[in-house]
Amino acid sequence: MEPTPPQLQISGLKHFKRLMPLLHRLDEVGCQRDKAGNRQLLMSDYCATVLLYLWNPTLNSIRMLQETLGLAHVAKALNVRRFSLGSFSESSAVFDPSHLKKIIDELAGELVPLGKDPRLSELKHALTLVDSTVLEGLCRLANAACEKTHYRTSAEGRPLHGWRLHTQLDLQTFCPRRIERTGARNAQDDREARVLLRNLEPDRCYVGDGGYSARYLLEGIAAQDSSYVVRTREDSVFEVAEERLLSQEALNAGVVRDAAVRLGGADDPEMNHAVRVVVVQVKPHPRRCPSSPTGMRQSDVLVLLTNLLDLPAELIALIYQYRYSVELFFRFLKQLLGMRHLLSQRPQGVDIQVYCAVIACLLINLQTGKKPGKLMATMIGWYLLGIATEQEVVNFLDRPDPTGIKKRAKDELWKKLGVN
Repeated sequence: MEPTPPQLQISGLKHFKRLMPLLHRLDEVGCQRDKAGNRQLLMSDYCATVLLYLWNPTLNSIRMLQETLGLAHVAKALNVRRFSLGSFSESSAVFDPSHLKKIIDELAGELVPLGKDPRLSELKHALTLVDSTVLEGLCRLANAACEKTHYRTSAEGRPLHGWRLHTQLDLQTFCPRRIERTGARNAQDDREARVLLRNLEPDRCYVGDGGYSARYLLEGIAAQDSSYVVRTREDSVFEVAEERLLSQEALNAGVVRDAAVRLGGADDPEMNHAVRVVVVQVKPHPRRCPSSPTGMRQSDVLVLLTNLLDLPAELIALIYQYRYSVELFFRFLKQLLGMRHLLSQRPQGVDIQVYCAVIACLLINLQTGKKPGKLMATMIGWYLLGIATEQEVVNFLDRPDPTGIKKRAKDELWKKLGVN
């Protein structure tokens, strides 16, 4: 987490207060068939209710949301009436989630980068971490909504259904640049590499695990004038063109090999750009199984492919280390914003909940200039419920972040003790 500059002062929850006027732009969405003009639950109300659920750790069901909005001070704070369960269930099929993308784009345009490691100043492309995660749904309802939701079977023989969120996370803002929902099965057109290939942009450095090492994807990234750092299998076939000498900095970073290669041999017609292999020595996590479900064997080396030919090998290893930030984002999305429980099993309802979660991340980032955390999300939820006052939330957000100071002090102590 980046330390908060001492001059940064947060004055009021201005970004949260401007959210409802943005949502009120959606009041006419889904009202085309309402000839009598008596619809009570508008799309702005639906999204505000979903955001209340995402921000508050005590709410874990639609019924609890319904009862909470029956409290006078909560309904007044959100300006949303208590809804009926039938109206809430129907709304996910009536409201078009694509309208939320305009609000996301508007908020994302105001983001300020959280900071960049000075060692990566030579990298001209924006670091974009790519990965996917599965949101498990109710078997019967998810299967009825879309036949592609089945992705595997549990140890007890129970079929598992859900949705897969293909995410592109901007590292500098710690907010997703794009999230695409598909069926949970990672195959055919819904495969991670295929989905990313459809959404490539120029001037980006895509960082991913073994699911993104397909040669057609690497060629597509290079054709877009972008770069990549992805992990590949240890037994990948390539022809070595040049072995590069390792600097002392690279050796200190655990790099054991740096070579210019051609994947698949000299006659491979798929690769039309220069490729480089960087092998990094790592310590396997003791709790990881011998092999992952994707077939990537867990070992003490990482084999990385990249088309960044001039960047030092130690920086290639550093870039891949940042890939694990997307796992932290998924943890925040599922555990802190409540995405483990879906309020709707319909595809439109899932999209609305996902887009509202992105808006929650954007608002926290805009208001605080920090990566979102558990205490931060909880405090905002208490504010929306009327438990915490605005001044109490502001005081909490204005606290200096001593993380970097404590870490530097700890490192200095270990050096004095002669421990590496």
